Amino acid sequence: MVVNYSSDYDVKCQLDTCKTYPVITDSDRGEIVCGGCGLILVQNIADTYESNGYTLESFMKQARTGSATSLTMYDKGLSTVIGANKDFSGNALPRKTKYEFNRLRTWDQRSKSKNTATLSKAFTLLHGMKTKLGIPDNAVERAAYIYRKIVSAKLTRGRTMTSLISASLYAACRENNIPRTLDDIANAGNVERRTLSRDLRTIIRKLELNLNQYDTASFISKISNNMNLKEKTKRDAFEILKRCEKAEITAGKHPVAQAAASLYVSCIMNGEKISQKKFSAESGISDVTIRNRVVLIKKTLKLAE
Repeated sequence: MVVNYSSDYDVKCQLDTCKTYPVITDSDRGEIVCGGCGLILVQNIADTYESNGYTLESFMKQARTGSATSLTMYDKGLSTVIGANKDFSGNALPRKTKYEFNRLRTWDQRSKSKNTATLSKAFTLLHGMKTKLGIPDNAVERAAYIYRKIVSAKLTRGRTMTSLISASLYAACRENNIPRTLDDIANAGNVERRTLSRDLRTIIRKLELNLNQYDTASFISKISNNMNLKEKTKRDAFEILKRCEKAEITAGKHPVAQAAASLYVSCIMNGEKISQKKFSAESGISDVTIRNRVVLIKKTLKLAE
């Protein structure tokens, strides 16, 4: 069936003589062609026709495709699964046929490659860390993509799967500006921070990743929410951080330490009595570092005690 051009793909033929001709979508072949010269403009387009049901029963009756593909599944969601012991009409299979299907499931599981089994374990661990840390799906997809590149580059030799999947998740959080520290990732993955840092440096160098520095303001929101600070304290901390950036005293400083120091100064200004020890325990930064940042902020911004 050939239908008119859909506006989902904004493509046009570059020839001047074809500008007056419509663009045609061939849904059977999955192509978009020029109506004048017949040039194929787009190939392998996605099948956009799909009936959506509002209940599980209507979805099962109307849906013609499976779930969306995902890099967080070892087979990307494209493998064939031998289902329950029922036929197409819902009746139970005979005993002999049921035994044959059980044997097929067994050999299907045994025939999977070692690489497939390793990916399955790695992505199971990744989903567990996602639940512990509250990581959004886009960052998890990016972490799975980075880990697949690590496997393709053969960087797994001599390194543990747990450390590499943790490093991939931290790199994905850095790329998406999700405030998670190395200590958070190390605790969630049950891996040593030193090992995680070493493997992270390796994949950054080998895969040529470009990781930007964290936005310090995101750590202010995270720490203040975890400590249930007042909204005015949080806003004042943002203002202190902005003044510190204008004074150019944040360059080269740890973003978490800078956020904790800004919040501590804001707590003093708003009369909230919270010790530096509590900020140290919440942020994972030593109280000495926080104290040094606080002294620098007060001295530079000329804040009263």
